[in-house]
Amino acid sequence: MRSLPLLVAGAALLAGCAQTSTRYPSLLPRANESLDFTEPERPAAQATPDAGLDARIAALMSTIESTDMEFQKAARDADAKVARARGLAAGSSPWLDAQTALSVLDGLRSRAAVTLGDLDQVRIERAQSGQPDYPALQAAMERATAMVTAEESRARSLEAAIAPAT
Repeated sequence: MRSLPLLVAGAALLAGCAQTSTRYPSLLPRANESLDFTEPERPAAQATPDAGLDARIAALMSTIESTDMEFQKAARDADAKVARARGLAAGSSPWLDAQTALSVLDGLRSRAAVTLGDLDQVRIERAQSGQPDYPALQAAMERATAMVTAEESRARSLEAAIAPAT
C-alpha cells in the first residue's frame, strides 16, 4: 500500500509530459529584436590650437631637418669613399674609410629615427588622453617618416655597394 501513493504521484507527473500540444512559438520578431544598438553619429572632435605643442613639434622637426642636412652632406662624402672602395678587398684602406663614413651615416640616421620616435610618442600621449588628432603633428610625422625612410634607403644602397660578394 505504501507504493500506491508513489505510483499515483508518478502517474500524475508523467501525465503532464504526455500531454500533446499543437501550439508552436511565433516566428514574428520579438520586441528586443527590433531595438537599434548602433552608435549615434557624432561630429569628429576638432583639435584646438596649442602653442606649447606647436613649439614642441617645431623643435623636434628642427632637429630632424638639421640631422637630415648633416646626413645628406655625410652621404655625399660616403658616396665618394664607397666609389673608391668598390671592388677592393675588405680591410684595405679605402674600404675602411668607406666603413667609417657609413658608420657616421648610421649615427645620423639613428638620431633622426629617435627624434621620429619622440614625435610618435607625442602622438601616442595625445591619443591616450583622448585628445583628437592634431593636424600639425600629423603633417610633421609624415614629413619626418619620409625623411627617415629616404635616409635608410640611401644608407642601405651605399652599404650594399661595398658588401663582399657571396
